Amino acid sequence: MPLTRIRSLAPTPVDGAGLGERLRLTAVCLVWALLAAPALALAIGSILSAALGPLAVGMVLAHGVVPATAALTRLHRRVAGALLGSPVIADYADTTGRNLVTRPMRWLTDGARWRDVAFLWFSATGGFVLALLPVALLAAPLAHLTGAVLDGGLFWWLLVLLGGPSLLVWWLITPALARARAVAEGNILGRSRVERLRHRVAEVAASRADTIDHGAEELRRIERDLHDGAQARIAAVGMSVGLAEKLLRTDPEAASRLLQEARTTSVEALEDLRSVVRGIYPPALADRGLTGGVEALALQLPLPVTVSLRVPRTLPRPVESAVYFAVSECLANTVKHAAANRAWLTGGLVEGRLVLVIGDDGRGGADPAGSGLAGVARRLAAFDGTLDVVSPAGGPTLVTLEVPCATVP
Repeated sequence: MPLTRIRSLAPTPVDGAGLGERLRLTAVCLVWALLAAPALALAIGSILSAALGPLAVGMVLAHGVVPATAALTRLHRRVAGALLGSPVIADYADTTGRNLVTRPMRWLTDGARWRDVAFLWFSATGGFVLALLPVALLAAPLAHLTGAVLDGGLFWWLLVLLGGPSLLVWWLITPALARARAVAEGNILGRSRVERLRHRVAEVAASRADTIDHGAEELRRIERDLHDGAQARIAAVGMSVGLAEKLLRTDPEAASRLLQEARTTSVEALEDLRSVVRGIYPPALADRGLTGGVEALALQLPLPVTVSLRVPRTLPRPVESAVYFAVSECLANTVKHAAANRAWLTGGLVEGRLVLVIGDDGRGGADPAGSGLAGVARRLAAFDGTLDVVSPAGGPTLVTLEVPCATVP
């Protein structure tokens, strides 16, 4: 049963779509109500394992209760995240490398595990009531109607008549009750405010370190390109001109050849400098914006690339540059590894985010953890951007880039 986000609590028309939504939410509420029984059992088990923690029986009980609780709350997080339209993320303390004795001690001091326990009690008490109401409001009239059809008694038909208001109340309050339950689950099971701030600080610190490393690497690349290219050629020009000055009176022809060689070398040095500048900020990007820069990039590739972008020319230059080089890396990966016949690039601004999708009809199997895509992810992370890769075996491959972006006035 696919779950869709509860988008609004405003009254909706009485139609098939509204009925289908309420029936799905009622089914979810039924599952929530049924899961109250294992939640209550695990809640009691959690308290017992904590109370008996110093004893062997408490540790044995914890090794059964805690993983079962994590599995149950994982299901609730998934459902709540689908209904709310945003993921509900757990933040358990790392227990890697801990043994059977020290692991329960770590669980005992983990705030996220205690929030799981709090949720178990909520699921078995108030959450159970919230989940049961829509089910009861719908089931009671249906049960009365079944009794009236089978028995035919006046009492049953009277209950059917009284069930009309029950169905009306069910129609009106089911979305609100389901959302209330989902919001409560998200608040209990999700990261606390302190944990969210801590996680955000860690992300910013990692992104800053990656940005500094990337900047240092770019500076080394530019220095290397200048040293091995333009600098060497300019030095050769100076030497040729100096030697030509010495030969100008004694051997004019040799001096002329040296000057011609110096002119050719100076032209090559200029091309080297232009190449370095293109690596810093491509001229096509500066002159024609992101759309024009990507189109110029696509023309240089040995496979057809369809570009369909709706991007204004007023993007911030750092974001524009980062996205351009991210697209360049993705398309280079397509050419090198995908064995594709064609590729495409679509996207634009969506609710304050620059969203681009790069796809190809190649063999798939792209690894998001590979050096190329991992580098793209690090580049975008500096701007709070994300990289999502869908690349099943056999293709197609879809790479989605998202970067928060406000246009420049």
